[in-house]
Amino acid sequence: MPAVFLRDRSFIRVAGAEAESFLHNLITTDLVSLGADEARPGALLTPQGKILFDFMIWRDGSGFLLETDTAQRDGLLKRLTMYRLRAKVDFGVEDIQGVTVAWADKATDGPKDSRFAKAGITLTRTSGQHGDDAETLYDALRIANGVAVSGRDFALQDAFPHDVLLDLNGGLGFRKGCYVGQEVVSRMQHRGTARRRVVIVSGNADLPASGTELTVGSKPVGTLGSTAGSKGLAIVRIDRAGEAMAAGTPIRADDTDVSVSLPAWSGLSFPSQADEASA
Repeated sequence: MPAVFLRDRSFIRVAGAEAESFLHNLITTDLVSLGADEARPGALLTPQGKILFDFMIWRDGSGFLLETDTAQRDGLLKRLTMYRLRAKVDFGVEDIQGVTVAWADKATDGPKDSRFAKAGITLTRTSGQHGDDAETLYDALRIANGVAVSGRDFALQDAFPHDVLLDLNGGLGFRKGCYVGQEVVSRMQHRGTARRRVVIVSGNADLPASGTELTVGSKPVGTLGSTAGSKGLAIVRIDRAGEAMAAGTPIRADDTDVSVSLPAWSGLSFPSQADEASA
C-alpha cells in the first residue's frame, strides 16, 4: 500500500518550558491527552469561532511540531508570536519541506493520524520525503473516509470546527479551559446547533469541478470540494439534505444526480426535519 509525499506541507516547532500550556490555552486540540505516537488535527480560531488556521500537531521531544499547508505557515507563525506575550515558549520554522503519509504495510513508526484512526485505518505522518506514490491515492483515501482539508474542501475563515468534523476526529477538546473562539464552539456543541457537515458524495458519472453547488430543486444545500472521479467530499446542510432524502427529492451537482452519505465512523445521521440536526 502507498507511501505518498505531500510536497506543500511545512513545519513549525514550538518548544520551551511553557510550550504545552501556551498551545493548550490557544488552539482547539486537547494537548494534555495527546499521546506520544499520535498526530491530531487542530485549529486556531477567530474570536467568532471560525477556523483561521488549521494543522496537524504531534509531540516531538519536549516540544511540538505543527504541520500545516505551506501557504499558511508564515501567517500562523506570526499569529502564534502575537499571542506569546511573556510565555516561555520559542517558535522555529523547520528546514523540512513536505510530509509523507503512509498506511497499511508501508505505515512507519511516525505518529498516527487520529482522523484515520477513527475509521480503523493506521496512517502515519513523517516529515520529509520517504515515499513517491501518487497523491491521488491519498486523496481517494481521504474522500472515502470523509477527511476534509482546507483550501480544497473548505475556505479558511468560512467554516466552524463542527462543519469539518473536528468535534469527532480528535481536533476539539471539550474538557479543557478557554481558548480563542471556545465560547462559540462550546455553545454549538451543547445546543446541538451544528447544521453543516462533511459528507461523501457519490455520482452516477464523474463529478463536476470543485466549488460546484449541490442543489435540491433550485435551492443550494452545499458545495462540492475534493473529487476523484465519481466520488467527492462536500460540506452540506444535513437538515436540508435529510429532508430531500426522506422525500425522495434528487440532489444534484450541476446535471449530475448524486447521493450523499455521512462518514460511517462519525456516528452521525441525517435528520428528516429541519429542527432535528444530528450533532
